[in-house]
Formats: sequence, C-alpha cells, structure tokens
Amino acid sequence: HVQLVESGGGSVQAGGSLRLSCAASGDIDSTYCMGWFRQAPGKEREAVALIDRFGTASYAAGVAGRFSISRDNAENILYLQMNPVKPEDTAMYYCAADSRGTSIKLLPSILFREFEFNFWGRGTQVTVS
Repeated sequence: HVQLVESGGGSVQAGGSLRLSCAASGDIDSTYCMGWFRQAPGKEREAVALIDRFGTASYAAGVAGRFSISRDNAENILYLQMNPVKPEDTAMYYCAADSRGTSIKLLPSILFREFEFNFWGRGTQVTVS
C-alpha cells in the first residue's frame, strides 16, 4: 500500500511563488514515476508535471518554464515549485504515483495517460488571485 500526502497549498497573489510537497510512504521506491495533476472547478483533471526514476521531467504546455518538478528519493518527497503563478493555476493539486516506473523518454505520452497512475493523494488547494 502507498500513501501520498500533499502539502504547501494556499492562497497567493499572481506573480508570486508556491512550493508544493508530496510525502510518500509505504511500498514505494525511487523507481516509481511521480507526478502532479490539478483539477479546477468545472474542469477535468489534467497533468501538470511528471518526473521519472531517471530524473526526466515532462511539463504541460501551460506551466513549462514556470513550474519545476523535483524529487528527493532518499526522503521519498516530491516537489512542485510554482513561480510565477497565474490566476489560471487555481485548482486542487494532486500527487500521483505510477508503480510501473514508466520512462518518460520511452513513453512521452504518459503526460496524457492519467490512468497509468495507480496511487493518488487527496490534494492540496492552490488559489491565485
């Protein structure tokens, strides 16, 4: 069993920064592909950024150049640095894990394959005004 707990959300002004964290515990290791997803009110959940066991990252077009995903394999923590934020970044942000350890280089379309992620956190709210 894998547990993912997000933290770091909150309210921030446009142009500011925020760092989300996701603490992973249980039967998880550094081979997992990890990712951040978000869901805004009235919209479908979408991928924001992914990082695989090789450190390869993939970003949604709307956040590339503003957000940065990283992972601390020793502590099993996933991060999302958001800077600068925009009002359209307002959403519930979810941490997710893919236990198959997908390589982003071998399957770049995983950014659009949410179903590949079999463990999910409960989310942390980000509000940008």
